[in-house]
Amino acid sequence: MTLIDLESEVLKLAPKDRARLAQRLLESLDTLSEQEIQSLWLDEAERRDRALDADPSRAIPAAEVLREARSRLS
Repeated sequence: MTLIDLESEVLKLAPKDRARLAQRLLESLDTLSEQEIQSLWLDEAERRDRALDADPSRAIPAAEVLREARSRLS
């Protein structure tokens, strides 16, 4: 079963069951080592870099990002 197949099946679950599964998945991340966490962040940074290289129009100016973040905090 692929990840896409699994996601499709999980999304068919009742909301209560999806919430329980989400909680268990999040808890499983608490057991990662510092090295594993760093590796995941590096993978994510590289994925985002590739996405921006593929479509630079998706970039958001830093000033806009900061403005949005500040508005959400107030």
